[in-house]
Amino acid sequence: MDTPAITLRAATRADIPQILDFIRGLAEYEKLAHEAVATPAQLETHLFGEHPSAEVVIAEADGVPAGFALFFRSFSTFLGKPGLYLEDLFVLPDYRGLGLGKRLMVHLAQLAVSRGYGRFEWSVLDWNEPAIRLYRSLGAIGLDEWTVQRVSGDALQALARSDA
Repeated sequence: MDTPAITLRAATRADIPQILDFIRGLAEYEKLAHEAVATPAQLETHLFGEHPSAEVVIAEADGVPAGFALFFRSFSTFLGKPGLYLEDLFVLPDYRGLGLGKRLMVHLAQLAVSRGYGRFEWSVLDWNEPAIRLYRSLGAIGLDEWTVQRVSGDALQALARSDA
């Protein structure tokens, strides 16, 4: 197989079905398919609505969607600057090994720099050795002393109802 031409582009509303497919593919890979409950209407609102919460970049190989990155702006109080937080990055199995993941990461780093952001962060599952190797090769360091904390679903509802 010849090496395909790789292009990156900002997602549009027309990409919502493809974005959902990527999300489901990532959820399967991470053994979390039961948690992937996003709907087209939710993506429409939160990616392309009046106040978008996140952005998506699509990676194409010879014009065929092959991967994506979904990211949003965060903020560092220590730096006093915004940051870029990568929520999801996924490349379809048939397109792995072509450098799409690295191209997406470089693109996001360039966006962060061009926007004047102070950092670029993401989380990775501790068993995902291929991703960790890629991230280390790009200069990323693991923040092993930090753990992610999450409140969602019923626990979020209960916390919101609690009397402070």
